[in-house]
Amino acid sequence: MILPPLFSFRISCEKENHTMYDIAIIGAGVTGCAIARELSRYDASVCVLERGEDVCCGTSKANSAILHAGFDAAPGSLKAEFNVRGNAMMDALCEELDIPLKRNGALVVCTKEEDRPALAQLLDRGVTNGVSGLRIIERNELIRMEPSVSDDAVCALYAPGSGIVCPFEMTIAFAENACANGVSFFRDTEVLSLHRTTEAGGGYEIRTVRTGTETEHIFTAKIIVNAAGVYADRFNNQVSSRHLHITARRGEYFLLDKTAGSHVSRTIFQLPSAMGKGVLVTPTVHGNLLIGPTAGDVEDKEAVNTTQSGLSALTASCARSVKDIPLRQVITSFAGLRAHEEGGDFIVGEASDAPGFINAAGIESPGLTSAPAIAERVAAIAKDLLSLREKADFIPVRRGILRPQTLTMEERSALIRRHPEYGAIVCRCEMISEGEILDAIRRPLGARSLDAVKRRTRAGMGRCQSGFCSPRTMELLAREVPMAVTEITKSGAGSAILTGVPPKPQKDGKE
Repeated sequence: MILPPLFSFRISCEKENHTMYDIAIIGAGVTGCAIARELSRYDASVCVLERGEDVCCGTSKANSAILHAGFDAAPGSLKAEFNVRGNAMMDALCEELDIPLKRNGALVVCTKEEDRPALAQLLDRGVTNGVSGLRIIERNELIRMEPSVSDDAVCALYAPGSGIVCPFEMTIAFAENACANGVSFFRDTEVLSLHRTTEAGGGYEIRTVRTGTETEHIFTAKIIVNAAGVYADRFNNQVSSRHLHITARRGEYFLLDKTAGSHVSRTIFQLPSAMGKGVLVTPTVHGNLLIGPTAGDVEDKEAVNTTQSGLSALTASCARSVKDIPLRQVITSFAGLRAHEEGGDFIVGEASDAPGFINAAGIESPGLTSAPAIAERVAAIAKDLLSLREKADFIPVRRGILRPQTLTMEERSALIRRHPEYGAIVCRCEMISEGEILDAIRRPLGARSLDAVKRRTRAGMGRCQSGFCSPRTMELLAREVPMAVTEITKSGAGSAILTGVPPKPQKDGKE
């Protein structure tokens, strides 16, 4: 095996002196980054504007990480179309971009005989949507497949094509590959407003501000792609009379330690309701157990806090489908916001009264699965509008951060001899080395915060939740970016770790 060296270079994807683009994408979640990657196939100048300090700072970092099979969405809806298409694309895509994927299958558990018709309806819906392999299994087979399923379970819908992925790695992979193919990313850049220009040829003027400052900047673009998550209605309504209304739907989760990761082997769903697919219990691709989400509409589009009532409801609900969940092994809880558009479907396409303004709005579940298919559609629209030509030098592949734990002992020893950084463990819970953290900082769109390092490497995601590894990670960030330790944040503006540095003691012991 040829072992790759540490990244010894930095690729800048932020070109501050270039503010005129063919296409500007608002939002660097999984949808926006998938669109950026798809558009990078073409000979066009493309930028991504993201108010967060990193890509994957919104809904994409706080979801169920499920590759949905496609049986839940209403036939004929965009959700159904993009879900099934996105699922079919995922194996090849994850191979190209080095994204972890496991086809572990899913079960929708029915705990009452009177609910059996609803399960049959899901089966019919899935068949209509073109989902293959679906079948209803009875209790005896269900118990053999999942011994920890609820004692009340009577039957289940089995979907072998369902799977689990890592939403952080998927979003980052899309972004890094887009960057490698020439897309410019502007992080910490909040879009304040946009409007049609009066210049010949049309286009849009985009007023932005540097997050946490009052520094404004103007971008112009021929085409806007609106992938702004829960804020997508705000930008649509600034340019189109066909107003959208997006509600932030909060979902709260428990993440359990890896000692609980084998409690179930498949994703266990409950029968869906009007508020979503219900509380699920699932393993993760990294070996943890994930429980959630709840579903509650909130007025505040920044309300990503967990609540006592929400977590209590989560505890009660998960027991309806899976028994004996070791909730003492919870290592963290978190919440994310889904962008629910009042029409109940994805909004994907050019606004009828705003030429060149393309929505990718209302992207709630199954948005993660649908992202590559949505990207295909949006790129096709942009291609037609600008008569774009494909590049001859498009780079379709991307290699992720080298994981020493995936190597044989001989390969790992050879790696450490060449690069001792891979033998220095920084995060003991997840066994993450200094070499992996250096890679995360140095690679395209490198990490600039503790959470950005965590999303790329998992340093800080273990049982101690960064209690041990954060000081060393901060030292590496300060040295490599470089930046002052007082500039290092947990997750961007307003989350500084240190507010001052203590003075060094004098030789006589006096300060």
